[in-house]
Amino acid sequence: MRKYWMASISKEHTLRGVSDNFIQVCHGKQAPLKRMKKGDGIIIYSAKQTMTGAEKCQAFTAVGEVADEEVYQFKMTEDVEPYRRNIQFRDCSEAQIIPLIDQLEFIQNKKSWGYPFRFGFFEIGENDFNLIVSKMNANEID
Repeated sequence: MRKYWMASISKEHTLRGVSDNFIQVCHGKQAPLKRMKKGDGIIIYSAKQTMTGAEKCQAFTAVGEVADEEVYQFKMTEDVEPYRRNIQFRDCSEAQIIPLIDQLEFIQNKKSWGYPFRFGFFEIGENDFNLIVSKMNANEID
């Protein structure tokens, strides 16, 4: 059974992942990536433009599907080897979150709508996935 996932990643890092067809989440942890299966859908939400900066983005910035069953380490530097997962990203537009908050089921407290994203990676329902994908002008994932 296909599942749908939300990852919270800065726009800068999202664009890097989209260009090379991968994601890494939760500062490179392996466990969240192992929860996904080939064919699962994933949406990236970017609260900020960059990981260390303060400039807000507050948009869904990428959508795709898990390409295979492999979770692997990538050597970025001598001391940094985060885990990654291959994703087949779809062409899409950004969709701002503010107009969607009232319609999204995974956001239970509409006043503290940013709370779920603090986990960095979590499962969402198919209805929320399809709503966001439609607002991103991206094809639904079969």
